[in-house]
Amino acid sequence: MDNDTLNLMMNHRSIRYYKDEKLTQEQIDTLVLAAQHASNSTFSQQSSIISVTDQETKDQIAKITHGPWMKSSGHYFVMLVDQFRNLQISKGSGKDDKILRTTDKFLAGVFDAAIATENIVLAAESMGLGATVMGSVLNNSKKMIEMLKLPELTFPVLGISIGYPKNNPQRKPRLPENLVHFENGYQLPKGFHKEISDYDKKVAAYYNGRSLNSRDDTFTNHIVSVLETNINQRADLMTNIKAQGFLMD
Repeated sequence: MDNDTLNLMMNHRSIRYYKDEKLTQEQIDTLVLAAQHASNSTFSQQSSIISVTDQETKDQIAKITHGPWMKSSGHYFVMLVDQFRNLQISKGSGKDDKILRTTDKFLAGVFDAAIATENIVLAAESMGLGATVMGSVLNNSKKMIEMLKLPELTFPVLGISIGYPKNNPQRKPRLPENLVHFENGYQLPKGFHKEISDYDKKVAAYYNGRSLNSRDDTFTNHIVSVLETNINQRADLMTNIKAQGFLMD
């Protein structure tokens, strides 16, 4: 099948180099509206968005995320789990708010924020913009909470840098479909290791052929490097999530 929407989705690239041009207020409002129209759990709309426009705050987030490119982006969003808004409704109704503090409702907020994030990225790309989704805001979630003055029952989960692309990077090859799509149950194919070996060759060709930041790498090497990551990295996540009033079940 071939249509404009599918072409947009299949040609996604993460953009980390931006032209020196800010997004207009109309563009920002349109992206927020796109996020609001994303699917959300039980119509409870359990996510919110913060536009970070203060340069000092952006500088601090760049340090936290190790993503200096976001400082030159045309706009920066932080996506939040947000049960605080529904907490206010709970207080007004006189009902117990325990359910808003459960793992279930925290995850629902994560899902809502993640789906809204994808809507923002797709909308941005349809407008000729580029974006990078940054889970690295979790590198110091406590600092993010303090900087953004987040109340209880909110939590930062993703950042999005958006702007006019300064380059058009090559598209990263994805895993073969039979390694990610199964029928009636989970079952990797018998030739899994051969499939991964063939995929490694495609990934290596991609990295070697990049016009910027060319390097020797494979998918297998990438996963091994993840396994070697300091296990204490982000070790305070559970503590910080609970400090915001979640996971109380």
